[in-house]
Amino acid sequence: MKITAVLYVPSIEESLKFWVDRLGFEKTVEVPEGNEIGFAILVRDGAEVMLQSYASAATDSEAAAAFAKSCRTALFIEVGDFEEFVRRLEGYPVEMPVRDTFYGMREIGVKAPGEHIVVFAARTGA
Repeated sequence: MKITAVLYVPSIEESLKFWVDRLGFEKTVEVPEGNEIGFAILVRDGAEVMLQSYASAATDSEAAAAFAKSCRTALFIEVGDFEEFVRRLEGYPVEMPVRDTFYGMREIGVKAPGEHIVVFAARTGA
């Protein structure tokens, strides 16, 4: 079984600045929607995220368009090198500053393009 998040966003191009340029994901699939990108698949270290633009969802159906605009996602991504992600997020607005949790994780959270919350976490060994 495999589970992949599909994040609906206003602009794939703007989202790529976050996911690819800042976080180091690789774009493996790109589907055009007019003069822009309508859909993309991104991968990094075995993780996969799909991005679909609101405009692309609107071409599917009215129901898909309404669903896409109402979706907000919270992703919890466990990483091996926490400090690498803290460095990659330097200068980016942080919604949840670095914290150590009672359940043994060190976490940092940001709001990605499309208003999606992304928390990066690593085990502290505690």
